[in-house]
Amino acid sequence: MTAIENTALGRLDKEGRLLNAVLKGETTKPGRFGFRGDIALKFQPRVADEKRPPDYSIEQVLTVVQEGERTIPVLAGYLHSFAYLSDVAKVLEDDLSPDGIYFMFCNNIDLLAKYRTRLGDITFHVLPCDESTVWKEMMELLGIDKNDIKKLNPGGKLDYVLDAAKAIEASFDEISYEDGLKRMDAVRNRNQNRPV
Repeated sequence: MTAIENTALGRLDKEGRLLNAVLKGETTKPGRFGFRGDIALKFQPRVADEKRPPDYSIEQVLTVVQEGERTIPVLAGYLHSFAYLSDVAKVLEDDLSPDGIYFMFCNNIDLLAKYRTRLGDITFHVLPCDESTVWKEMMELLGIDKNDIKKLNPGGKLDYVLDAAKAIEASFDEISYEDGLKRMDAVRNRNQNRPV
C-alpha cells in the first residue's frame, strides 16, 4: 500500500495544506498516490484553537506522485489570481522539478491567453479559467472525451488524464512573472450572475 508520507505530498500533508480532498489515496498504477482537492498557500492567523480556512489556495488540484520520489511530476490547479503564482513557487519549491509539467488556470488573465511563466527553474503553463473547472479544462486541452474514461474508477481517471498531460507538447508564449502581473485583469467575482 502506498503511504502519502513516502511521497512528495508528505510534507504538504504534515503541514495541513491538503484540504477538501475528493481523492486522496492510491491510484490504479503501482506505487502511485493521487490527490484531488486544494493545497493551502496562505493560512489565516489562528485564534486560540479555532481552525480557520486558508486565505487562499491552489484549488481543484489534480496531481499524482510516485512513492519514493521527491518531486511532483505533474500538477494542475486553479488560482483566483495570477499574482498567487509566486506563492505556489515558494510553498511547493522543494516539491517541484524542472522536468515536471505544471498547469495553473487563473481567474484574472485574458480569456484567450496561454502563457509559459518561469519562476526559478520551474515552468508553469498558465491558462484562463472563468466558469469552468480544472477537470473540464484539462479534458478539453488534452482532447479527452469523457466516454474514454467513464468506466474507470476515480484513481484510474486521474491516472489517464495526468499521463496524457505529461505527454502534451504545449507551445505557449513565454512571459516573465512581472510581465504577467502587468497584464493581469481584475479578479472576477465567481458568484456574480449566479442564481441565489
